[in-house]
Amino acid sequence: MIAFWVFTFVAAAVGNTLTTRIDVARNGQVYPTWQIATNEFTSIFISLLMLPLLLRACDRWPLHADTWRRRLPLYVLGSVAWSIVHIVGMDLLRWFFYGVWGSHYEPGSWAVQGVYEYLKDVRTFFLIVAVCHTVEWFGRRTQGEASLLDAPDEGPAVESVERPERFLVRKLGRDFLVATADIEWAQAAGNYVNLRVRGRDYPLRTTLAALETKLDPTVFVRAHRSYLVQLGHVTSIEPLDAGDARLHMADGTVLPCSRRYRESLRAAASGAEPALVRA
Repeated sequence: MIAFWVFTFVAAAVGNTLTTRIDVARNGQVYPTWQIATNEFTSIFISLLMLPLLLRACDRWPLHADTWRRRLPLYVLGSVAWSIVHIVGMDLLRWFFYGVWGSHYEPGSWAVQGVYEYLKDVRTFFLIVAVCHTVEWFGRRTQGEASLLDAPDEGPAVESVERPERFLVRKLGRDFLVATADIEWAQAAGNYVNLRVRGRDYPLRTTLAALETKLDPTVFVRAHRSYLVQLGHVTSIEPLDAGDARLHMADGTVLPCSRRYRESLRAAASGAEPALVRA
């Protein structure tokens, strides 16, 4: 996602520089190319610096059917903050680079610039938000979104959802069953928990704490505020100087283990059937 936006912003800056240069020459104006390029690239540079924060916010506070009314005002306020930081940041950079070229940058009236830039920034801001949420939605559709296997409308329940043995995964209009025993670890991701199964992540709309209460505590153990691991897939625990640790998983992935959960994980592992290689 970061690479996509870097390419998009840089391409836009190059394109705007070239078209503005053509318009200036066509109108007979005296406007050096370095000024045009400076104005364009300082703008996209500040936007790219803020981009990771916005992407993180989209992940942490996604807009869903049941949340968008509550969260949309926060995004509007975020667009104002985005615009303010964007204006101040690019003006400071322009003052600096104009000075390097022996010139002086005049932004004009702050009120006029603020309104003008916000009308552009709000479109950029919500374009990023829209694309981010669209990619997330499409990713869940293609990768599969998990849910607890509810009891059927008729007949006995397949299983108790209090301790599920499998999860229902909806992928591209089809339903698949994922066995709880196949879950290697779970990672908190905003309003979702990603269930890791054979190299794939299946988002489950819940919290990690709520999921933990539904899984067997002798099999799934909290290793971090954002991770819940199946002991059978942990091959070793690597202690770190600060009291934290690294968990080496069977597929080669390394997960964090915080000091808060390290001892409880070691205690659970000592009674687990699959022996850990190193602790």
